Order: sequence, then structure tokens, then C-alpha cells
Amino acid sequence: MKQLALVFLGGGLGSVLRYFFSKFLNNPETGIPFGTFAANILGSLLIGIILGLALKNETLSQNTVLFLATGFCGGFTTFSTFAYENHLFLRSGDFMSFAFYTIASFVVGFAMVFFGMWLVKYF
Repeated sequence: MKQLALVFLGGGLGSVLRYFFSKFLNNPETGIPFGTFAANILGSLLIGIILGLALKNETLSQNTVLFLATGFCGGFTTFSTFAYENHLFLRSGDFMSFAFYTIASFVVGFAMVFFGMWLVKYF
């Protein structure tokens, strides 16, 4: 039960922070979702750091990993919003933004996970 509460609390905090990122960084005039992109990229870096720390000499407890990685990062990052925003790009015929946003999100997101783990390993 404690583990469910940790995931619940972490997810709630992450979701609220993502809401603020979207509210203040998404551009309603151009439709470019900077907030979602920033949340997903920062969340990818954080999960790389968190899981890197968890693997490195077992620095973090299982409960801490559940709260931070599964809960907070899971709530902070969002695939469903990313997919919906891509749907909007396609529906409006903005294929260039669709391609750039999709490719950049995947490439930079993966790179940030690896970079976060590299940071923990070498620093």
C-alpha cells in the first residue's frame, strides 16, 4: 500500500508541474507545444539520472525510485499529449511541424536518458 501511495503522490506532483510547463510554455498562437516538449525532455533526463543513481551502488531505495521515476517522471512526461499534439499537426496539414516535433522528441528524449545515466556514471 505504501508503494501505491508513493507512485500516486509522485505522479500527482509530476502532473501538476507538467500542467504549469504547458500553461506557460505552449504557444497557442503558433500551436507549437514547447511545454510538452520541455517536460518530456527534462523528464527523460531526470529518469536517466534517477535510474543511473539507482543502479550505481544502489544509491536510491526502491521506494525512492518508485516515487521519483515511476510516479514523478511518469506523471511529468506524457505520451498521450504528445500523440494528441501530433494529431493536431496532421489534421491541420502542418506536416513539417509534425515531422520535426516527432523526430526531435524521440531523438532528444532518448539522448537525454543516456546523457543522464552517463552523468551519474562519470560524475
